[in-house]
Amino acid sequence: MDQIHKRFTDDQVKNLFKGYCQGLLDRNEIENILSIGKARFFALLNQYRQDPEGFSITYQRTSPLRLSLSVEKEIGNELRLERSLIEDPDLPISSYNYSAIRDRLFKRGIRISVPTIIERAKALDCYRAKSKKKAHDREVVTTAIGALIQHDASLHRWSPYAEKKWVLISSLDDFSRKLLFADFFETETSWAHIQATEALLRRYGLPLRYYVDSLRVFRFVRNRDSFWYKTVLRTDEADPQWKQVMRIMGIDITYALSPQAKGKIERSYRWLQDRIVRTAAIEKLSKIKDLRSVLQEEIHRYNHIQVHATTGEIPHIRFEKARKSGPTLFRPFSLPQPYTSTKDVFCLRETRAVNAYRRISLYNHDIHLPQVPIGEEVEVHFIPDLTKATVEVRIWWNNQTVQRVVFPLTAFPRVHF
Repeated sequence: MDQIHKRFTDDQVKNLFKGYCQGLLDRNEIENILSIGKARFFALLNQYRQDPEGFSITYQRTSPLRLSLSVEKEIGNELRLERSLIEDPDLPISSYNYSAIRDRLFKRGIRISVPTIIERAKALDCYRAKSKKKAHDREVVTTAIGALIQHDASLHRWSPYAEKKWVLISSLDDFSRKLLFADFFETETSWAHIQATEALLRRYGLPLRYYVDSLRVFRFVRNRDSFWYKTVLRTDEADPQWKQVMRIMGIDITYALSPQAKGKIERSYRWLQDRIVRTAAIEKLSKIKDLRSVLQEEIHRYNHIQVHATTGEIPHIRFEKARKSGPTLFRPFSLPQPYTSTKDVFCLRETRAVNAYRRISLYNHDIHLPQVPIGEEVEVHFIPDLTKATVEVRIWWNNQTVQRVVFPLTAFPRVHF
């Protein structure tokens, strides 16, 4: 049915409301004549009472039909910037993100819809049709938060102005899809993954299981014997540093056997790459500390604003509901006996035998251990502090610390912390 202003004149509607105010017409009669509901009736009545003489039902368009030249220029600049990022072979971007353009324009006070941006993109040859995706049939197979933590790393050139690549290490809760940890590191090392795990465990507690790939940081893998060499240790017969930490904390590990098996956390990486690289290019960021602020902003958007396609919920809200009322498999964080300091759990480990002089040799450094009998094995704990360029060495024997020494990092040139 046509709108009121197309079916009646201002004077006709004025007379109807005038009759209602004088008690000559009933509300139901006017609603039937105008074919409107109760809410619309009282809205028009209120408008009439405020200004009976100036009352009008003529439709007034509140937004302009055309965009201003300045807005058109802003959209064009953003689209051309997108194209330059996509064409850069060193950046992990392969498609246009019109939603990101909309968000950037919104920060500058320009409100524009994604379809309008796509229309301008086609006109400026900044459009690339997306390939058809199969129907979304993924589902959550875990039944509680903390049941499975997906953990991985992604090495990329996160900014076109950065001189080198950085690694992003992140951990995602499978049930809620919330990113529980994400941070940049200069290089991917066992110590970096131990730091990431410690941060998560101390904030959220101990989960039931971690889900990782078979990278050497997480798993020792050895091929079968061959003609050329004789295998001494087979797969999983040696524990890498990160795995030793998980064993001490009582956390199980499951290994993905293919990249496709890590699809859940890989999708979050693609989302972060898409947003972070674009922001870094626009703001000309070249330092890792600057990228960290962008990362935290996107993590907040991912956890607190975006509705996840699989769960149909915002990850943070889904996580908090499970944490407060169940189900949850997170256990309170506590150190296992006999440890009393996190430094002796989240560390790098080696063993040494005490010689006849009650000393151990540690990368050409002799450490005196007067309390340890000759021939006994001791456990050496390394705790690097990259910001201070130092490494603390703690010697353990008979379930206690028997020596503590602090060295500069340069004292261990062969050790890659």
